[in-house]
Amino acid sequence: MSAATITQPDTTATEAAPTTTSGDTAPGLREGAFGNARCLSCRECGHEVELGPHYACPECFGPLEVAYDFPAVTREEIEAGPRNIWRYKALLPVPTDIEQSPNTEPGFTRLLQAHNLGRELGLDKLWVKDDSTNPTNSFKDRVVACALSAATELHAKVFACPSTGNLANAVAAAGARAGIKTVVFIPSNLEKPKQVNSAVYTDRLVAVDGNYDDVNKLASEIAGEEEGWAFVNVNVRPFYAEGSKTLGYEIAEQLGWRLPDQVVIPVASGSQLTKVHKAFRELVDLGLVEDKPVKIFGAQATGCSPVSSAYKSGTDAIRPVKPDTIAKSLAIGNPADGIYVLDICRETGGAVEDITDDEVRQGILLLARTEGIFTETAGGTTVGVLKKLVETGQLDTSLETVVINTGMGLKTLDAVADEVGPAATIKPTYAAFTDAGIV
Repeated sequence: MSAATITQPDTTATEAAPTTTSGDTAPGLREGAFGNARCLSCRECGHEVELGPHYACPECFGPLEVAYDFPAVTREEIEAGPRNIWRYKALLPVPTDIEQSPNTEPGFTRLLQAHNLGRELGLDKLWVKDDSTNPTNSFKDRVVACALSAATELHAKVFACPSTGNLANAVAAAGARAGIKTVVFIPSNLEKPKQVNSAVYTDRLVAVDGNYDDVNKLASEIAGEEEGWAFVNVNVRPFYAEGSKTLGYEIAEQLGWRLPDQVVIPVASGSQLTKVHKAFRELVDLGLVEDKPVKIFGAQATGCSPVSSAYKSGTDAIRPVKPDTIAKSLAIGNPADGIYVLDICRETGGAVEDITDDEVRQGILLLARTEGIFTETAGGTTVGVLKKLVETGQLDTSLETVVINTGMGLKTLDAVADEVGPAATIKPTYAAFTDAGIV
């Protein structure tokens, strides 16, 4: 069984994806299963294949992504839609009746103007896109919703993923909501709260001895051997990745249908950054926002910073690393989209930067104590990198800036447990309070 094949009813699955020139889909799929998506297109050579469970180009083995024939879309049509990612369904690889399918309805999270954090860092206008309020408290609910739609249309029997934590939470919850058998694979040393957050939704949580790259390799092997499994970030990855575009759509809409000047985005596989950039370009091409330069910055933790290292060395070669950082949700040592992150950050005049684990912890506390947002280690990384970019002069403090918070701090309590606690322990008397000098 090919890793790119999910068996469909009453049809013979093919090992290689045939060439297509228009909106063809794999056999056995209903008309419009992927909305306005036209085909899957190779990012390297441009070869096109039919819409289906394929993720590698049969010509050059490059990554595939979704290409579209978009209809005319207006701001008014989008604004009339539901207050979740399906308001953008015309721009996603999902059917027009997607709202009728049971799903967690993620998205349209708040864009908070961060006056206090901006003042602390010396930024004139700063916004935090806060995705910690999604159904399972991370941006992964967005990508999983699109992957679930693809898995459903492809008649998958099992919904699965390898994960550093947040994705496992989102897949387990979405699978439960959709009533599909769900299996999630995680590194055995994952933070306990993230393990619990997955295990409450599924009794098929599998801990693997190894890091994320080991787990991902195992998932790819299973996808190649087991029939009917939809691994969200393996054999339905092109559809899954499109969910990240909705972050870019929402930022633009919430800013009053305009693009920001600068965006700082965490980098794990790199897919989120590339898709936010893609979203901005699509909005421009559709005439929904005015074109303007947007500097894109990537954020990594030093203990897993292969993209940042490549950026700083001026090379296009990304050397895989063995992760060693508290930012486990970013701990992907061999990032699939790393090379594209480099291209985008360089082309837009941005950068890729990294910070130490201590700086990650300080980033968590800084965001919490200025804006009342408790972020996990990925968000601490992004805020910490934002601070470093300002201090090193890589980021223009006069420009409007958006920083993305991808998850909730309750999932990574251990990261800051030793950094915080009672300011004092006192007796229950006013005298004791005054003696302690709390304020």
